[in-house]
Amino acid sequence: MRVKADMIDRELRWAAVLGRCIMHPSPWFVRLLASLSKRVGRRAHSVAGLRCEEIWIPRSGETSLIRTCVYKPLAFDKPLPALLYLHPGGYVLGTPEASLPIIRTFIETRDCVVIAPDYRKSLEAPYPAAIDDCYDALLWIKSNAEALGVRSDQIIVAGHSAGGGLTAAVSLRARDRGEVRIAFQMPIYPMIDDRMESESARDNDGPLWNSKMNALAWDLYLGDLKKRRQSIPYDAAPARATDYTNLPPTMTYVGDLEVFRDETLAYVGNLRRAGVPVEFLVFNGCFHGFDIFAPRAGVSKRATEFTMGCFARAVDGYVAPQRILAKAK
Repeated sequence: MRVKADMIDRELRWAAVLGRCIMHPSPWFVRLLASLSKRVGRRAHSVAGLRCEEIWIPRSGETSLIRTCVYKPLAFDKPLPALLYLHPGGYVLGTPEASLPIIRTFIETRDCVVIAPDYRKSLEAPYPAAIDDCYDALLWIKSNAEALGVRSDQIIVAGHSAGGGLTAAVSLRARDRGEVRIAFQMPIYPMIDDRMESESARDNDGPLWNSKMNALAWDLYLGDLKKRRQSIPYDAAPARATDYTNLPPTMTYVGDLEVFRDETLAYVGNLRRAGVPVEFLVFNGCFHGFDIFAPRAGVSKRATEFTMGCFARAVDGYVAPQRILAKAK
């Protein structure tokens, strides 16, 4: 899909020009960008009006720990919803701190505790490192709910782009392992299909994230699985799932010009056919990451309003009490 300037929302066109300039689909550039994003992102750690804490949580089966940022309102007198937020970056870039504006907006919309793991990126460790870290963070929230000041029956998972893909993957893994129940999921324009066979994913030359960048990112994330032509698990690429039943109620949206348009449409259709409640919008004239890259544009504000409206309704209306697992004899 070729993306021409006149197809893009007028308020986003300046951002589109800039977005085309700053992304280069080559391994050396991705490595440079990953290094820079890690250094810059971790400088911004405190947020006015919020309690911010860096915690190192255990990683299953290993002695290493997962650096995790926890954000809370300055004061609260009852257990709050827990929001596991998984940051964007194509599975290769980013830090939790880079998503502070959206994290703060979540907390301002409804008091909650946001837990944002700095999961391993594909240049450091390919699949399953990222999903393992995110799932470990989910289990840690359940096990430490009282100390965190959160409700174990109201765990919400959210993320944009690759964070949206990880959100979908975490929800699938949680359903199938039965160790923790998720009350609501928010996989926003999720990166979930490595096959790139749809119209929107083929030859998409849109700003910020195009088909070439997407193919490179998937190759880095899936690593030896693709090189050895091994089957791709659904918790690596959730679009490969065949069973969408019993997943949490969901919200998502996508731009009509972006690589992930068609895979998001298919994902929403699969959820609805499986009986999962879904709130979903397509924003016209929008490329990937439009709301993050140009937050003051009218369409970006509408996307944020939709996100926070869904989040507020989820907090007000959805709970998922945890199962009591039988102890081994």
